[in-house]
Amino acid sequence: PEMMKLEADRMANLKLEPQEFASEIKVVMEERRLRTDDNPQGLVYEALSSAMFHAHPYRRPIIGWMDDLEHMTWQDARDWYKQWYAPNNAYVVVVGDVDHREVFRLAQKYYGAHKVQTLPERKPQNEPEQAGIRRVSVKAPAKLPYLAMSWKTPKLRDVNKDRDPYALDVLASVLDGHDASRFAKNLVRGSRVAQSAGAGYDGTLRGESSFTLDGQPAEGKTIADLEAALRAEIKRVQDEGVSAEELARVKTQSIAAQIYKRDSLMAQAMEIGGAEAAGVSWRDIDLLLEKLKSVTAEEVQAVAKKYFSDDTLSIAVLDPQPIENSKPRKPSGAVRH
Repeated sequence: PEMMKLEADRMANLKLEPQEFASEIKVVMEERRLRTDDNPQGLVYEALSSAMFHAHPYRRPIIGWMDDLEHMTWQDARDWYKQWYAPNNAYVVVVGDVDHREVFRLAQKYYGAHKVQTLPERKPQNEPEQAGIRRVSVKAPAKLPYLAMSWKTPKLRDVNKDRDPYALDVLASVLDGHDASRFAKNLVRGSRVAQSAGAGYDGTLRGESSFTLDGQPAEGKTIADLEAALRAEIKRVQDEGVSAEELARVKTQSIAAQIYKRDSLMAQAMEIGGAEAAGVSWRDIDLLLEKLKSVTAEEVQAVAKKYFSDDTLSIAVLDPQPIENSKPRKPSGAVRH
């Protein structure tokens, strides 16, 4: 009850004052320096997002550009808070050994006192169709270059009817889901073209979705070598498909991950809240796993053929600069080609 009372009060009665804001904004600036400005890979992904998206808000970093932070005021934060913090724009997730009837009673008592408020209209911010490859280069102090390649792909809209998002999820796991995955076996330990290589896809989100390959070339190898090798692995799936053994391993790991995840109350809460915020009902979480288990090898091959055209591809490359000559806190900007 005490936590419910505190959080409900924070939703409606938070005090934002100039002095406290002035100290906290400096903390946020330092977070940006640590995670992005002084992190070469962070700079690459920030540049990649800006290249990929021209209209969608994903082109802007969540934390903001440093210029945003330098010019933000406490009134900006207060106005944003008053605009968006409302009970009709929030999810309260409670997990653990509780009586759900008591939870509902407390929610009504503490949150129910807050009135529904009119939220700003969420207008569509649809990304225009991409019509060609986009490349961006970032210069920053680093030992090795780094490559990130991202294709626009569909997100999950209908849990029951959609099939491609599940197949893309499986494809990412076939490429980079375990020590015996294709990237680890073929690129890192096999040809040794890569020091590291990864694949990622997330179809359960509110905005635009993408499928990303990334990695660092091994000593003596170039970014061009790594890009060619990553593309070759996609081409292999397009031409030859995936094996029954690969498919079975991915599905077994997905089931195990879901089971282990439930050992953590926080993980359960994050999964439930994340699903709801992305437009997927928490009641469908188990169904998502069942749909993933139903993916066929033919579907994985089909999405590999369908979504990896250069027309929807954006590439960001880290051009490493000498570390000994670097000047902390002064990252280079991205240069578009």
